[in-house]
Amino acid sequence: MIKWKIPVALTVAGSDSGGGAGIQADLRTFAFHCVHGTSALTCVTAQNTLGVMRVDALSAEAVAAQIEAVVGDIGVDAVKTGMLLNREIMAAVALQVETLGIGTLVVDPVMVSRSGDRLVDDGAIAFLRDVLMPMAAVVTPNRFEAQILSGLEIFSLEDMRVAAQQIYRLGAKAVLVKGGGMAGDLRGIDVWFDGTRLDVLKTETVDTRNTHGTGCTLSAAIAANLALGKDLFTAVTLAKDYVTTALKYALDIGEGQGPVGHFFPLLLK
Repeated sequence: MIKWKIPVALTVAGSDSGGGAGIQADLRTFAFHCVHGTSALTCVTAQNTLGVMRVDALSAEAVAAQIEAVVGDIGVDAVKTGMLLNREIMAAVALQVETLGIGTLVVDPVMVSRSGDRLVDDGAIAFLRDVLMPMAAVVTPNRFEAQILSGLEIFSLEDMRVAAQQIYRLGAKAVLVKGGGMAGDLRGIDVWFDGTRLDVLKTETVDTRNTHGTGCTLSAAIAANLALGKDLFTAVTLAKDYVTTALKYALDIGEGQGPVGHFFPLLLK
């Protein structure tokens, strides 16, 4: 029997019944990076390519128990958070991160959808900003989330640069402001700031409507690369490349916005 130490990543996020985002996207992303994926569900959604029909939250105690079960036995090399839904769940996650000594945390601050729809209330946003984000190695807000966190309107590349620096002051070790929700030539251009390095990260633009799960996939790929021992900036650039290629192989399924094609590595062999 071949035996080797495989890196482990944990996703703390919601379940997407359509399989395009949430823990389903995260676990596939981990797998295609040869990282063992574990999960702590925060909520169960009824959704498909057309939208979300229902969301049922798990108790904060149930979320905490899942994290403790995984870390206590298997251990984790990196953790990512996605949809945390409410302040109680966020508080439970933050307590577990502190209590269990989780050191490599990627926070995808799921507060607002790419279309601009608010997903959590003001109390949850304040807790995420003031407590959870300062624990993060990197935080990955989209345009609308970056506007809330920075207090700025974002329309231009310069706005993204200023917002990244403003959000960095909230305590995360690094910030990646994502341009997926930007218009025109700025779509897909991200801005990185780690207190020293301010970079504009570009990849080719993929013309597809099937982009469901891109944010989840990006943060999961960052966590996977961190679990593999990559440095933070390298983990982010590799993750962007993974998402770009997955967009090229996006799945045209359902009547709405299909998901990115996580299993493209199998197709390229």
